[in-house]
Amino acid sequence: MANISRQRGVGNSGSHANGTINLLIVDDSVVVRTMLARMLGEHPAFTVSGQADRAERAIEWLAHNRADIVLLDIEMPDRDGLAALADIISAGNGARIVMVSSSTAQGASVTLRALAGGAADAVAKPAVGALGRSFAVDLIDRLLRIGPADHDGKATRAGEFVVREVATGPVSCVAVGASTGGLHALATFFAALPRSFDTPILVTQHLPAAFMPFFADQLATMSGRSCCVARDAAVAAPGSIHVAPGDAHLVCERRGSRIMTRLHAGEVANRSLPSVDPMFASVAEVFGEGGVGVVLSGMGRDGMEGAAMLAAIGADVIVQDEASSVIWGMPGVVARAGLASLCGPADALARHLARRGPSL
Repeated sequence: MANISRQRGVGNSGSHANGTINLLIVDDSVVVRTMLARMLGEHPAFTVSGQADRAERAIEWLAHNRADIVLLDIEMPDRDGLAALADIISAGNGARIVMVSSSTAQGASVTLRALAGGAADAVAKPAVGALGRSFAVDLIDRLLRIGPADHDGKATRAGEFVVREVATGPVSCVAVGASTGGLHALATFFAALPRSFDTPILVTQHLPAAFMPFFADQLATMSGRSCCVARDAAVAAPGSIHVAPGDAHLVCERRGSRIMTRLHAGEVANRSLPSVDPMFASVAEVFGEGGVGVVLSGMGRDGMEGAAMLAAIGADVIVQDEASSVIWGMPGVVARAGLASLCGPADALARHLARRGPSL
């Protein structure tokens, strides 16, 4: 097989003529490329439009062709997938990047670096002999959830949904919910949030429990703030970040003058664990209109019920816009329900909070 190839005559088109999701497979192993192409090409939702054996050839292919999703290996000759990620995102013109590498199974930190760098998702590639049905089912499910790219800029505009009046008073607590694409959005959000903004910050990001210590360390580096995986009955100090563990919901409660974090693992309507909904609900109860709910990129509906509770008491619910989101599921359902008071890129949301300022 050629080192760089085009398949099925896709050329410069966006989505394939029959409505399938275009894929570019980038892996230095011809065996892996062949197996992935066969596995995904047999599914009616996908067209394997091209293959490349290294990052530079993938960038060259993307200069002349379109892909909805790029399956990108990490360990490759010349430049590894992580080093080339930013250039591939730029060349992809809206294509979503899914890291597929054995490295993602060996170290959660590699996966998180890829996600923070703008990858939409990361999956662990088993040994060649184990590229069987269970891997195929998981990979296909993830790719279907990501779906086609928005190459033509047809994102929903703010004027297409009702926006509530934005709050103006000081902020007592910020609760952030995110899922797919959330790490990159969180990096952008915290880069724009001044360190002097010193209210407690709660974060629920959909990730496996084993990733959470690495995630907390990464958020600490991104934000320049103290950050930890939340513990039951711990004090939420001003300016600190508390991250929901992967196996429990994070909520807060007031004890006298102190704000405490609490954990519980009860089932919620959207079945997410951890879930944004109970976190938002507790912030509404404890802080009233001084609380703020932030919904960043993610698939599904988690956060909508909690956002409704925040909106009902006059608190800000601010959401990432579709154009800057990897997946406009979670922020989209909140916006379309008329619960958002502001919709924009993650850095614009942070600047809004900075203008409101922390409560003293």
